[in-house]
Amino acid sequence: MQARTWFTSITAAVTLAVLAAGCGVSADDNASGGTSSGPVEGLRILVPNSPGSGYDTTARAAAKAMQDAKLTDTVEVFNTAGAGGTVGLQRLVNEKGKDDILMQMGLGVVGAVFTNKSKATLQDTVPIARMVSEAEAIVVPKGSPYTSLEQLVTAWKADPGKVPVGGASNAGGPDHLTPMLLAKAVGVQPKSVNYVAYDGGGELLTAVLGKKVAFAATGIGEVAEQAKSGDVKILAVTSEQPVEGIDAPTLKSLDVDLVFTNWRGIVGPPGLPAEKQQQYNELLTKMHESSQWKQTLADQGWTDSFQTGDEFKAFLTSENDRVAGVLRELGLVA
Repeated sequence: MQARTWFTSITAAVTLAVLAAGCGVSADDNASGGTSSGPVEGLRILVPNSPGSGYDTTARAAAKAMQDAKLTDTVEVFNTAGAGGTVGLQRLVNEKGKDDILMQMGLGVVGAVFTNKSKATLQDTVPIARMVSEAEAIVVPKGSPYTSLEQLVTAWKADPGKVPVGGASNAGGPDHLTPMLLAKAVGVQPKSVNYVAYDGGGELLTAVLGKKVAFAATGIGEVAEQAKSGDVKILAVTSEQPVEGIDAPTLKSLDVDLVFTNWRGIVGPPGLPAEKQQQYNELLTKMHESSQWKQTLADQGWTDSFQTGDEFKAFLTSENDRVAGVLRELGLVA
């Protein structure tokens, strides 16, 4: 298979794991520790997409890790979905000067700002921390006629419109960019790709299992359990190296010279006071160092890509420029 390198995203990070169904979990009233001034109180985390999504899982996992490590009291996690995360981003920007709110975000929001022509941008926010990164998986349902990436690509090249691909991202998000970049790498015109967007990983998985799409591009964590049970088959992963616990080759090992990594992080509202920025940097650093967080990373199979402050700010600027260039190259934005 002929291949070209079109995009290599800087790996990064975000938050983490755990199946907390509620909006928050209370910390021990007698807890000690926390930041240098004690446990952080009254923190809210805005999730800019639907319950059960990758951002949602990450935010609730982070909230639980903070609370279990006694770094915070109850953390409220709430959802404001819409337009690839830009509805939530606008809400965060409207919270200018507030010091009790942060937003879970990631690569998907970077792309959505461009494709949705959002008035609110990530340059309006205060970068707090990049936390985790995760490779994407190319997935087919049980019983698919495609048992290898080569078979899938052959059919895709023959008639792209009849090989729909699903993802849990709007245009510009990681699940959308992955098949677009893969198409370019294997000789399929990106504009001919029949991409079907779903609202979160749950809806996407239902579509895959119901064979509503021929294949899907999604985070490995979204389909790892289903792959182990045999309900889906992962044909390839987009990481540089094979993923531990996942029985699937990398694209590079299949002669597709493409490496792509999704990432997630935390930002604050514009006008966030400097002392609160420092407090949140300290909070997330201590969470990152905690045994609770380390266990979350292991359980979820996420890559630790922790970065705070000015480093994360520089990374965001770089990603913004990189994604803009890729979207222009793919003809998705002017």
